[in-house]
Amino acid sequence: MRTIFSIETRGPACHDFTREVAAWLRGIGAGDGVLTLMVRHTSCSLLIQENADPDVQRDLLGWLDRLAPPADHASMRWLTHTAEGPDDMPAHLKAAILPVSLQIPVAEGRMMLGTWQGIYLVEHRRAPHRRQVAAAFLAG
Repeated sequence: MRTIFSIETRGPACHDFTREVAAWLRGIGAGDGVLTLMVRHTSCSLLIQENADPDVQRDLLGWLDRLAPPADHASMRWLTHTAEGPDDMPAHLKAAILPVSLQIPVAEGRMMLGTWQGIYLVEHRRAPHRRQVAAAFLAG
């Protein structure tokens, strides 16, 4: 079974879409198997991360900005891919260090996530986007 999740973003943020994925699994009557998620863009990422304290997501985004500030920051003058704006190449760099796909075991139709884990699309660009995440469930 396959589907596409569409996620609207409005700038850098962690967008929790765990509930949507869980609802889809219920809707297809998933049993035991493996769920694969893959983001269909090169300037955002997927991540399994803590879903209890929003400070975790804020700190993660802050850390990513320290690793790859905008191209107009003095430390990033070496970048050559700047035609799409000062946030574009840093977004690609962030996507290069975070996963763009995830595999999650599913037992009796439920993802085997830990108590405090959620599935996030991590938006790295400043402008609003409609992001797509491809999902496939393979029964096993």
